[in-house]
Amino acid sequence: MKLLIKRLENAKDLPIPKYMTSGSAGMDLYANVAETTIINPMEIKIIPTGISIALPQNYEAQIRPRSGLALKYGISFVNTPGTIDSDYRGEINLIMINFGNKPFIISRGDRIAQMVINKIEIPEIIEVDELDKTQRDRGGFGSTGL
Repeated sequence: MKLLIKRLENAKDLPIPKYMTSGSAGMDLYANVAETTIINPMEIKIIPTGISIALPQNYEAQIRPRSGLALKYGISFVNTPGTIDSDYRGEINLIMINFGNKPFIISRGDRIAQMVINKIEIPEIIEVDELDKTQRDRGGFGSTGL
């Protein structure tokens, strides 16, 4: 499988996404902000990454928060994980939110997200009148205990 990455014209100075260790599941994405950007507590902002990608059919890229930013500053994404479909060719933008209690500062080139590539199975969809019974059956939220 090959992942094609295009750096946009305004992001040629930024690194391309890369895995930080040989055991990393996600590659780091960088902030393509023209100037320092502040996300205040409970504020949502779109932060560009400066890249677009081309994935093979039946693959997706999941965009996830970096655990260190989540733990130390309360930084996450509104739609986590975000999904980049194999037919999307636009810039990857991040819908970031600050759940922390202090303003969060983003500078150009900061590592702000992880991108994980996954193979997707496309099932045959079959409508039925009944589903098989299971031990849990219709038990919803919290039905299996705390």
